Amino acid sequence: MSEPVRRRHSPAVYRRRRLTVLLVVIVVIVGIVLLVWQPWNADASQTDPSPDPAPSASSSPGGAATATPLPSPTASQAEPEADAPEGDAAVACTAGMVEVAGITDKETYAAGENPQLSISLTNTGGVPCTINVGTTTQTFMVSSGDDVWWRSTDCQTEPSDQTVTVDAGQTVTSVTPLTWDRTRSSVSTCGDVDRQTAPGGGSSFHLKVSIGGVESSGSRQFVLN
Repeated sequence: MSEPVRRRHSPAVYRRRRLTVLLVVIVVIVGIVLLVWQPWNADASQTDPSPDPAPSASSSPGGAATATPLPSPTASQAEPEADAPEGDAAVACTAGMVEVAGITDKETYAAGENPQLSISLTNTGGVPCTINVGTTTQTFMVSSGDDVWWRSTDCQTEPSDQTVTVDAGQTVTSVTPLTWDRTRSSVSTCGDVDRQTAPGGGSSFHLKVSIGGVESSGSRQFVLN
């Protein structure tokens, strides 16, 4: 018996078979790639491998119960450079180089309204100078005539130092004003709540200040109603 004659497939059939095999291979490869590489599943805790820069040093003055005004941010904080070449280091501020003035937020205060007191310091010299403007060097004094009613140093706690460099022609002022509660102060009545209250009704008072060993040349007048 003669063997049956095998029928050859057309070239189109072979092309379809090869295309099918190729598609299967592609699907398998794509599945493997997607299993290994999952960009949407990145580790959320990953950080930049580059080292962080060192934190910049900064200084903050210690707190004080009765006086915490600081120089404005426009004044650059710097310690005097004792070993710097002549002309490069700022000199120490002296009374002849700076002007100090007391500042009040108002000229007249209504009954029960407490004055807010600040200090202004201006470098009137021709070169930068350094000065300690910390609470250890600040004094606020409120008086009426020859009668001193209040001193900021009477009940001050934890005074601190802060040295700044003030450029020629620059003015710096207190950042946080000091509140006078309109009572008479003394070192023996710091914890008292029944201190003598200053008279109102149009009474005139004067504020004098000093900072860094330099006193204000005049006083700031204000009125209490």
